[in-house]
Amino acid sequence: MDIEWFVVLSAMIFAIGVGGVFTHRNPLVVLLCIELMLNGSNLALISFARMHGNGDGQVFALIVMVVAACEVVIGLGLIVAMYRRRLDVDVDALSELRG
Repeated sequence: MDIEWFVVLSAMIFAIGVGGVFTHRNPLVVLLCIELMLNGSNLALISFARMHGNGDGQVFALIVMVVAACEVVIGLGLIVAMYRRRLDVDVDALSELRG
């Protein structure tokens, strides 16, 4: 398969993630959409690495996966803290957690 198919697919996945971040107000859905954006970029990185025949893009994609896992842990911790304090889970009303 040509690399264009992978790049188009990764751009579509990334665009779906961006659309979800801009339209939804639930923080859990926003986290899932950010994960879609990261997966789209990982697909592009791996496809470009395969096109050039080196492993640099694959190593960078693994680093992005580690950062995504850390982001999910911190984000889910914040969401659980919001639910325990019975705060409004609207993304626009997150000023309550400023401390």
